[in-house]
Amino acid sequence: MFRYHCLNPIAQVGLEKFTESYTNTAVVEEAEGILVRSAVMHEMEFSNELLAIARAGAGVNNIPLDKCSEKGIVVFNTPGANANGVKELVIAGMLLASRDIVGGINWVKENKDDPNIAKAAEKAKTKFAGTEIQDKKLGIIGLGAIGVKVANVAKNLGMEVYGYDPYVSVDAAWNLSRDVKHVLNVDQIYENCDMITIHVPLMEATRGMLNAEAISKMKQGVVLMNFARDLLADEKAIIDGIQAGKVSKYITDFPNPTTAGKEGCIVIPHLGASTEESEDNCAKMAVKEMMNYLENGNIINSVNFPNCNMGICTQAGRVAVFHKNTANMITKFTAIIGDAGINIATMLNKSKGEYAYTLIDIENPISKEIAMSLESVEGVLRVRIIK
Repeated sequence: MFRYHCLNPIAQVGLEKFTESYTNTAVVEEAEGILVRSAVMHEMEFSNELLAIARAGAGVNNIPLDKCSEKGIVVFNTPGANANGVKELVIAGMLLASRDIVGGINWVKENKDDPNIAKAAEKAKTKFAGTEIQDKKLGIIGLGAIGVKVANVAKNLGMEVYGYDPYVSVDAAWNLSRDVKHVLNVDQIYENCDMITIHVPLMEATRGMLNAEAISKMKQGVVLMNFARDLLADEKAIIDGIQAGKVSKYITDFPNPTTAGKEGCIVIPHLGASTEESEDNCAKMAVKEMMNYLENGNIINSVNFPNCNMGICTQAGRVAVFHKNTANMITKFTAIIGDAGINIATMLNKSKGEYAYTLIDIENPISKEIAMSLESVEGVLRVRIIK
């Protein structure tokens, strides 16, 4: 019986995917798996029982990845599960930036008691008219699940779309409209596009990417959109750009004192993935990932360990080894298992940065003593006997 704990409310449609082999525990220290959305976990102490954390969403900056990696705790996220919800809000953001819809709605509220409001509206509406997005140039930084969806919809809306992503995946490339101009230098986005939207993960290389230097290369009156992570943008530099007339609008899904209520900023209260469908999809994917790992040792969509999938074990046993990505580790593992008189049927080793993961199917059940011998190898972080 596996035990899981939810740090945040998780959509019931996802929890219903758990089989009878799983039980929900109120005691987090007892759980082999934790499901989380936004709860901050950096100060948490993790018990030796914990094997996996599944984030029902894409970003994992609320989870201490280094600590998890050193303890052999797999951290999953759910890339693409909320992509449609975010895509739709990005399109809404483009329209809000082009047409002063919010200003027009507020004008109607302010003049709701005017018996001649219809006539007055005909005079006032020119202040809110705006421009159309058709034929405008849209630049998309990051062609992952969300970026590709935004690109394809924008093409269908008649926009000229530029996409930048030096690491675009094969799946993303297949799904991307052939009419999107895939550029190899982000400066081409800055220099050519009327509207720019960013969809990359937050890491040191992307932190503050939309900064004063980038803005200086952009077209006069550019519209900037950030529905990915607030720290991808140097928002003080963006405010300066708005005041200087370089940036016409900044649309963000991350409220903070820097942008809230500021002229030229349209600030949305983090609604990107907050649709019923997105929350359901994220919950179902997170549960599926966790079950596959706990039952089979397979890793799919982990952010701290490599993907490694050997399906369901059809041999007498399966052992999983988390270890540092250093030379001769496999030689040591196979020697220990071979010295015990056990034949290896199948083995798969994958690495990700400084960490690696090895799955081994064996023709005889593995003992705790052999597992302890594997765990004693220098550089090994954790050993699991799965079957």
